[in-house]
Amino acid sequence: MKLKKIKVNMNLGVHNSIKIFFLLFFFSSISLAKPIEGQLAIIQILDKITAKVNTIEIKVNETYVFESLVIKLYACFKNPPEEIPEQYILLKILDQIDIKKNKLIYKGWMIKSSPATTPLEHPIYDLWLSDCKMDKHSE
Repeated sequence: MKLKKIKVNMNLGVHNSIKIFFLLFFFSSISLAKPIEGQLAIIQILDKITAKVNTIEIKVNETYVFESLVIKLYACFKNPPEEIPEQYILLKILDQIDIKKNKLIYKGWMIKSSPATTPLEHPIYDLWLSDCKMDKHSE
């Protein structure tokens, strides 16, 4: 008799746990805020030959030429302050082999917190996202 009561109580506990899990899952997905769209990306470029790091600023939908690299920035986003900090940009990078010929060397998203996930593979340059800003004077 006592054993049956314990089993019934345990089953109710499992069912309540499952209900709580689904409620938490449902409400946690609703509370996610949309990323904030930035207007300016700060990118750092390492010249592997000279070991010099250059910091450049590129506005969204603009092109920046650095040495032989042509960098086109399409989008810049950062998570709102109440969420886990993350920044990411969408860009395309071309290498100017000569004046008439450009070679596509990178196209896609670059994530600040994990630059090794989406690395630029170039024999001379390394490039990574430093910051995504709302405008030139924001933090």
